[in-house]
Amino acid sequence: MRRRSLLIAVPAGMATLAACNDDEGASESKASDSPSPSPSASATSAAPAPKIVDGPLPAITAGTKFGEKPTVAKGSGDPSDQVAVKTVIAGNGQTVAENDFIQANYLGQIWDTAKVFDNSYDRKTPLVIQLAQSAIIDSWRYALAGKKAGSRVLLSTAPTWGYGKQGNSSAGIKGTDTLVFVVDIEGTFNAKSSAKGKTVAQDDADLPKVGDNTDGKAPTIDVPKADAPKKLVAEYVIEGDGDEVKAENTVLVQYKGVLWDTGKEFDSTYSRKALTSFSLQQVVKGWAQGLTGKKVGSRVLIVIPPDLGYGDNPPSGSGISKDSTLVFTVDILAKM
Repeated sequence: MRRRSLLIAVPAGMATLAACNDDEGASESKASDSPSPSPSASATSAAPAPKIVDGPLPAITAGTKFGEKPTVAKGSGDPSDQVAVKTVIAGNGQTVAENDFIQANYLGQIWDTAKVFDNSYDRKTPLVIQLAQSAIIDSWRYALAGKKAGSRVLLSTAPTWGYGKQGNSSAGIKGTDTLVFVVDIEGTFNAKSSAKGKTVAQDDADLPKVGDNTDGKAPTIDVPKADAPKKLVAEYVIEGDGDEVKAENTVLVQYKGVLWDTGKEFDSTYSRKALTSFSLQQVVKGWAQGLTGKKVGSRVLIVIPPDLGYGDNPPSGSGISKDSTLVFTVDILAKM
């Protein structure tokens, strides 16, 4: 099973997972497929904001290009007791803001020993996580906000904004250790993010028509006055050019759901103004089957018949009746 990032303080929960959850359902999304030690929210989120200083910082001695696994020298002398930050490579993409989700590769090591305790390069899977309190160690929130996608950032953090006095024994991190990170910011996502790709013709008059706007506003869904399909429908509205989503992946999405019979909206990230991440192993079968094989960056129309949705057991208070056919537009922003 894939190893979970040590950076995660608390898994970022899906605000309305019950709206897309299977019978066994969990109440929050998973950052990856297997657990690993991580600090509690209280241990990483109670400290005041650090001072952001220029150094000292160790040198990157190999793997100096963006996206390459770096080698970082051992720290020399006493580290800062705050958070030291240096932009090694300046990107020209979208600016990262606190509470955004970022997609990034990273390497973390201990200042005194240069021991690498975690890195995503070897896993060949970038981290996708929200820069929010209780979602990630605090130093990242302060160091990466204001940086641009395409940037490589070198930072060090005192224990206060890392793993606190308790450290992380499973990773070999003591409560007195200063940590060093190299972070390659591949992308950033927020409530205004949309699919990016090629618009696909919607020629079937018996299927709903979904808006192809990419301005971050909720797409329209026009349901035809026709019988609902008996089988799952999953069609591109916008076809992205990213990797294909696999059944075991966690995805970061914008979505909107309406009822086939009435066209009434029952759930939407656009209405909440908050993106959602979840594992395809946690959702109803129609979601999992509909998104598997689709490309990151895409907008997908999914029509879910009752047997692949909630059947005769819809979530209480959802506004979904028994045996409802559900219609979704889903923007796949990233996968984890």
